[in-house]
Amino acid sequence: MSAKKGDWVQIHRIELKPSERSSNLPQDTQSVPLEVWQKGFATHDAIMGDEIEIETVIGRKAKGELVKVNPEYEHNFGKPVAELLTIGAELRKILGGEENE
Repeated sequence: MSAKKGDWVQIHRIELKPSERSSNLPQDTQSVPLEVWQKGFATHDAIMGDEIEIETVIGRKAKGELVKVNPEYEHNFGKPVAELLTIGAELRKILGGEENE
């Protein structure tokens, strides 16, 4: 797969090797590299695995290995927490007194 200039892409790079990480970190964090995955618009054509420069939506330039073309957003807020589902109604009840019950 390849990307054309202007495509929405995702890059990956190692920002810090384990030896370059702070000694104040927990040992399990210190022992792995600090990796960056970043999305932006390709500034030139490239094929998967090539080093590519991107421009992020706020105009920053970054370089890294091309790993995805048209990457999707994959984040979520996880499973619902039962205690939090009713907290808004409970708080309104407490703050509003009996007229909102």
